Amino acid sequence: MDKDVVSQGVETVSRFQTVIVDYLTLFGVKILAAIAFWVVGRWLIGVAVSLVRRSLERQHVDPTVLRYVGSIITVTLNVLLVIGILGYFGIQTTTFAALIAAAGVAIGMAWSGLLANFAAGAFLIVLRPFKVGDFVGVAGQLGTVTEIGLFSTTINTPDNVLTIVGNNKIFSDTIQNYTANPFRRVDLKAQLAGSTDHRAAIALLKEKIAAIPNVLADPPVEVEIVEFTLVGPVLAVRPYCHNDHYWQVYFETNRVIRESFGEAGFSAPMPAQTVIVQQAQ
Repeated sequence: MDKDVVSQGVETVSRFQTVIVDYLTLFGVKILAAIAFWVVGRWLIGVAVSLVRRSLERQHVDPTVLRYVGSIITVTLNVLLVIGILGYFGIQTTTFAALIAAAGVAIGMAWSGLLANFAAGAFLIVLRPFKVGDFVGVAGQLGTVTEIGLFSTTINTPDNVLTIVGNNKIFSDTIQNYTANPFRRVDLKAQLAGSTDHRAAIALLKEKIAAIPNVLADPPVEVEIVEFTLVGPVLAVRPYCHNDHYWQVYFETNRVIRESFGEAGFSAPMPAQTVIVQQAQ
């Protein structure tokens, strides 16, 4: 009887091992197949997106719209690929909606933010307040637009920092497009001493600043008194230039102000106080 018990135990263990091996084999095959599906699917998505982009480029579609359409196609096909792989494993993908709904208010708020960014991105494409390549000021950031995506816009700032801003934040805030107009104004100030002849200073700056490279002749350079301080009058110095030359004109105008006043022998603006001393009677 002991032999029968041992024999039955060995058979049970053998069957159990066979089941485990079969299950692991089947699961391993499915894992390898899923990896293959993912790799091939990603490659096919890349090919499809490339074909669509080439087709749109041949039709001379704006780069902003081109990038946006490419992002939509990429995200949509990736979602379909993931759903297909999950379905291959026998997972009921329709149950994910219930799981997301049961996750609570936090997930709901996160999704609402994503949807708001998505809707704002669509409005940015349709209304076109700016496009890729424009120099803009949005949501407190200043820089060149490199991409308008599904949920965010990528900006490269003047100090070469890649900045990503949510589309909803951009669309709900003030948008300044510096590239839209053919030229822009450089706003600077120059402090004069009270003893300096402001007419001579104004004429000198207009002449010197107009000679700076890339400063426009039309509109002409503006130099006028903008305010008065205890030190003396303050001049508003305003040359005009193309947006691409803004910082070059900005820095050279500052240099010209300093050098011109020094060469002309104008007094340095310094605060002065009048002290009245009264002797006791």
